[in-house]
Amino acid sequence: MIEKIEITGNDYKIDESLRKYVIKRIGKLDRYLPRVAKKDVVCKVVVEEIGKGKNDKYEISAAMELIGGKVISARDECSNVFAGVDLVEAKLMGQIRRYKLEVQPHRQKKGLKSLFRRKG
Repeated sequence: MIEKIEITGNDYKIDESLRKYVIKRIGKLDRYLPRVAKKDVVCKVVVEEIGKGKNDKYEISAAMELIGGKVISARDECSNVFAGVDLVEAKLMGQIRRYKLEVQPHRQKKGLKSLFRRKG
């Protein structure tokens, strides 16, 4: 679980249910990070209310600071705050997977033939 999650709101008051939901959804993204990057991850989530009145829209943006100065960020607009958090989580997950492919090289699969090769 990501321990350092900062949740702020611009023109929006963050209530306890949203805070728990963000911690639950964004906090579990550490399982997709490489082991060396899990310790020092800092995540900042900002919720901003865009349209006031009948057409309420919310902009949710999240940024994760990883080891080596790498920043992974995602942003989405939605009419429901909780649905927006889900969309941002999905975007962050895809970017984390791409980051993991850059950091960790793949091993070559040789199969069983390399184990039973005759030497001589």
